[in-house]
Amino acid sequence: MYMFVRICLLLVLHSLALAVVPREERKRNVLFIMADDLRTSLGCYGDPVVKSPNIDQLASKSQVFLDAYAQQAVCAPSRTSMLTSRRPDTTRLYDFNSYWRVHSGNYTTMPQYFKSRGYYTMSVGKVFHPGIASNHTDDYPYSWSIPAYHPASFRFEKEKMCKGEDGKLHANLLCAVNVTEQPGGTLPDMESTDEAVRLLKTRASDDVPFFLAVGFHKPHIPFRIPQEYLSLYPIDQMTLAPDPNVPKLLPPVAYNPWMDVRKRDDVQKLNVSFPYGPIPKDFQLRIRQHYYAAVSYMDAQVGRLLSALDELGLADSTMVVFTSDHGWSLGEHGEWAKYSNFDVTTRVPLIFYVPGVNRFNEWLGEFTFSFVDVLTQSELSFKNAKVGRNVVELVDVFPTVSYMAGLGAPEPCPDVSFQEKLCTEGHNLAYTFQHREQGEDEEAISFSQYPRPADTPQVNSDLPDLKDIKVMGYSLRSWDYRYTLWLGFNPQTFQVNVSDVHAGELYMLAGDPGQDENIYSEPDHSVMMRKMASLPHTLSLQMRMRLQLLYLTAGMKTKRTKA
Repeated sequence: MYMFVRICLLLVLHSLALAVVPREERKRNVLFIMADDLRTSLGCYGDPVVKSPNIDQLASKSQVFLDAYAQQAVCAPSRTSMLTSRRPDTTRLYDFNSYWRVHSGNYTTMPQYFKSRGYYTMSVGKVFHPGIASNHTDDYPYSWSIPAYHPASFRFEKEKMCKGEDGKLHANLLCAVNVTEQPGGTLPDMESTDEAVRLLKTRASDDVPFFLAVGFHKPHIPFRIPQEYLSLYPIDQMTLAPDPNVPKLLPPVAYNPWMDVRKRDDVQKLNVSFPYGPIPKDFQLRIRQHYYAAVSYMDAQVGRLLSALDELGLADSTMVVFTSDHGWSLGEHGEWAKYSNFDVTTRVPLIFYVPGVNRFNEWLGEFTFSFVDVLTQSELSFKNAKVGRNVVELVDVFPTVSYMAGLGAPEPCPDVSFQEKLCTEGHNLAYTFQHREQGEDEEAISFSQYPRPADTPQVNSDLPDLKDIKVMGYSLRSWDYRYTLWLGFNPQTFQVNVSDVHAGELYMLAGDPGQDENIYSEPDHSVMMRKMASLPHTLSLQMRMRLQLLYLTAGMKTKRTKA
């Protein structure tokens, strides 16, 4: 017994020593997992409906950032921004139609940085947005040591694969299927998990550190998922969004008409009016049911991947990062899909498991990540290991991952960085792993944006081509407020006109967490605008909006104190 305790003690001390080895002498592997269109509908983020035991188990041994935000709520711009640690105004990618290395600057990506430092880098599934936005190669060979893998079954996602009530196949939004009846008897995320596990096995005994990025396609529409996951969410137990109506004071420019949802066969049959709808309530419930089922299906694939990592003996040497490119509206504000600046579309999960820092196994033989079958163990629950409540951003991911892996973080970018290949517009969050938060940080903000072609909803409002962008909605999210300005934008010069204000939004989150009561019109803006006009033209838009928010909210607090 004495010898056993002594061995355990030595293992613990060894783990502690590893955690403080200088960064140059030790490199951690990285498993980077990204979901598609996943909002914070996870048990570890307090969602009472969803069943996500495998991601919750990861969170129970990790640092969980509760308030992380994407820089633009659509796939290609967000992924490019996160993986380069540059904001959309620097990548100049607001749609799907350009490659940043040609269009804006030859920016180094996170996997490229790891590759340049001796890592073997691999991509499975949807990591970069495929197509023009990643040069039709997923940025190979810059970012990856081998060509990126895409599941063969993904080509059926946009085809008529969903059996309708008429017995025929349709291109539906709601598409729960019998997997054995699908081509190849599989689905894209199942294929991606199989390939990721195969790659892990090839690296398990290799001394070269690896960076493996795995991008799951779900819960992105269509909800083509195994039908058994619907049983986790009986339709009679589903509820509508708490705020299913379009807010009265929402500027028309802020509304997204969810055209990708409208185009699906089953939604077209509903004859929903453009642009505001609404979708019939019974169908809203079914959309929410299918979204949650898609999350549970994706969670099962994450569980398969993490348990393989553990079984291969890699969990104690591999950092695991889990996140999403952006969120998705489930009827809040009368909206569906992404394409907006609200929390439901910009807020994302962000979870870091760093062996030797977050946690170490005290006992021999203990598995870090046991697979949890959500279909039979859906009631299993976990408690988060450590949470960060202050606001962070997806541009913070690159510097944080590289630092925590042992490579050091890129230097901060200068104000104008188009010629800088390697730098970050985010912050290194490594300090949060060793220190507890000292309450709310009022200085911490996220900065998101979304383009529009006009001041009122159009058929291309969700995803306008660059040439059609006339207005850019810049949104600042702090602990207490969300402040959004819709400003004139020139797509030829990429210049924003700060004096051309098309509309504004201001939400006080303490009493309005759903962002339904726009109070932008309450303060007197004339005095503030005169003060802003005296500011230097070189002042960044972020700083300008920070100052505006401080001025507006200070004036409101003064009025309410006098009242």
